[in-house]
Amino acid sequence: MSAGGLSSTRLSRMHEVLAGYVERGEVPGLVAMVSRRGEVHADAIGGMSIGGRPVQRDTIFRISSMTKPVTAAATMILVEEGKLRLDEPVDRLLPELADRRVLKRIEGPVEESEPAHRPISVRDLLTFRMGLGYLFPMDQSPIHRAVAELGLGPGAPRPSADPAPDEFMRRVGTLPLMFQPGERWLYNTPAEVLSVLIARASGQAFDVFLRERLFEPLGMKDTGFSVPGAKLDRLATSYMPNPQTGALEVYDPAEGGDWSRPPVFPNGAGGLVSTAGDYLLFAQMLMDGGQSGKARILSRPSVELMTTDQLTPDQRSTSGFGPEFFADHGWGFCLYIVTRRTQFSSLGSYGWGGGMGTLWESDPREEMITILMTQTGQASSSASGVFLDFPTLAYAAIDD
Repeated sequence: MSAGGLSSTRLSRMHEVLAGYVERGEVPGLVAMVSRRGEVHADAIGGMSIGGRPVQRDTIFRISSMTKPVTAAATMILVEEGKLRLDEPVDRLLPELADRRVLKRIEGPVEESEPAHRPISVRDLLTFRMGLGYLFPMDQSPIHRAVAELGLGPGAPRPSADPAPDEFMRRVGTLPLMFQPGERWLYNTPAEVLSVLIARASGQAFDVFLRERLFEPLGMKDTGFSVPGAKLDRLATSYMPNPQTGALEVYDPAEGGDWSRPPVFPNGAGGLVSTAGDYLLFAQMLMDGGQSGKARILSRPSVELMTTDQLTPDQRSTSGFGPEFFADHGWGFCLYIVTRRTQFSSLGSYGWGGGMGTLWESDPREEMITILMTQTGQASSSASGVFLDFPTLAYAAIDD
């Protein structure tokens, strides 16, 4: 048994199972990382592209929605400094969201609306209860068509298609809310809005704020919204499965792709690239109560608040992620919380994944962090294949 309480025999079994996904062509390559009690096990398997150079521990991946918890941490930095308050209206810094109107019926015309009962708060954005976001399926009513026409609908991140931050807010401001503020959990859009809020509250571009206040203090040297030319040879090719055949098709290449140049809108919902090692530094900071070495990023109470379930049963009812997700998960600030033990994760574990093929969870009870980086997009919001097997195999390696 290792110092981290992990079985080397069972970690070898994990390698064999993960390697099978590469051998079968389900993912070109992956980096799997298990950290327990300070001991880190990392496994790099396969290629950076189909038939390409081998994946390395420092291979860079598009982490899509694993950007969201980073955005929440950045928000809490500003809350701790008194530049934002959790329950204040966002109107002061986001006047585009003042005087909101709300649909009378979700399936009704966008013109049929009524005044919002109250303003949108910072907490509403962090908990995805602003009243606007993804409500699947996204093609069933006039509000969905209006969202799509503005280029604000769901899909894998595509930075070159994003409008500039102020234009993004202008577009959001033309829409009625789907539900009253605080009424329902709706995915994604609130994290995009937080990107703009953080920039305006801090007086810095969002990417600059993240670099100076999070990435540099934590030593996350390969994390950002684009990959500089000198590092492009470490960026994996992004693939998406063909909806009809399941065959992997290139979504974004490294050279000349969307992440090879800085975006107009550094998007806090899904725009970051990172490595498994970099993201472990962020996750370990949260696990350690906001501390990283000598650097204090957040206070322990802030981290505890971020990782506490904030939702009522009614707020989960129209999430679009299906009732099965919220049957055993809650939602903190831009991340899930395990609220019922139906899998191996302990109660209170937290994390999130990225639809382009990444996964992270921290289990404070077991003092364990698991990170999986691939670059093969998931066909649905329900985990499957390697994204189910990796966490199971990691917990099966516990040997104490």
